[in-house]
Amino acid sequence: MSKETAFHPRLAALTDEWMDLFGYLAPTVVTDTGEEYRAVRETAGLMDFTMLRKVDLDGPGALDLVNTVVARDVSTLRPGRIAYGPLVDEDGKMVDDCTVMMRGPDHVRFCGANDRDFDIFGAQAEGTGVEVREFTDEMPHVCVQGPRSRELLQTVADRDLSGEAFPYYTFREDVSIAGIPVFMTRLGYTAELGYELWVDRGRALELWDALVEAGTPVGMRVIGMAALDLFRIEGGFIIGGIEYDPTVSPYECGLGWAVSLDKPTVRGRAGLERDREGTTLRLTSVVLEGGGDAASGAKLSAGGADVGFVTQAVVSPYLGDRTLGLAKVEKELAGSPGTPVTARVDGDDVPGEIVEHPVYEKERQRAKKS
Repeated sequence: MSKETAFHPRLAALTDEWMDLFGYLAPTVVTDTGEEYRAVRETAGLMDFTMLRKVDLDGPGALDLVNTVVARDVSTLRPGRIAYGPLVDEDGKMVDDCTVMMRGPDHVRFCGANDRDFDIFGAQAEGTGVEVREFTDEMPHVCVQGPRSRELLQTVADRDLSGEAFPYYTFREDVSIAGIPVFMTRLGYTAELGYELWVDRGRALELWDALVEAGTPVGMRVIGMAALDLFRIEGGFIIGGIEYDPTVSPYECGLGWAVSLDKPTVRGRAGLERDREGTTLRLTSVVLEGGGDAASGAKLSAGGADVGFVTQAVVSPYLGDRTLGLAKVEKELAGSPGTPVTARVDGDDVPGEIVEHPVYEKERQRAKKS
């Protein structure tokens, strides 16, 4: 049964359209998907992201322990910085895509979307003196995303939120919003300027109300997951259960760049070394002449040969309502924008092509804005 987040009372007053996301109730649509999309691209949007799992690791050697578990080398991560990358199993297959936040060598915060994360860290920590604590429900969190997100947050924040004071992929633990202490990150899932705010559960609704009040003058909207699909596919962001599952390597789902095989200890090293060349599929984007959402899962061919498949497709507002999909194709084609492909959608052949990946804000300049 899906769990309710601490923000559920406010969301339930706005919508009765729900879905399960990683075991939690999440709104599918709050007002209108198009309206929600435009808010994030033009002004700001507010999203409940509590369903992401949160784990603290505290004790001597915490960072070293995390570095033996995640595939990316985080050993040189500086305090206040965040690193993104894959967590894999002992065969080098995907468990989660996650962020590691370095609070200090003996204090590391981890955020992912899989209950296995906590179990893996717990097993690795046995006998080390590192304490592993899962606190997902104790500290719910929201995202504020969009070009005016900093402007509205600055009206209620007690610290400077400028890019100089608070750069992309960093976090702050000294910020209060409307007098409410928060753990704040400069991250997002939309390719826009944005922030994440974690708060003690007892003050969650107070924070929500303060953000709604601050955001109303700039046109902020509460965002559902249907709109989030548009952002993630336009921005090229992956999600567990769609772009990867326990049979998929990081190289296949777009995270090969974050695998550090030169670390002394690499979880799943043999499998990762095998899959680096042995896995033939790579993540990219495709634009089709039709199909819309129904193109999700469609097989792709080129020159009469099967070359891959669409993971998920949407009707993209950014591309003038053309069908855009994230796709896995043979690696020699993934880096070849303009290559014609054909998708098999509901028994029909739909022409299209491989395009530059991602299609929206490849260099993340809006997200990095100072």
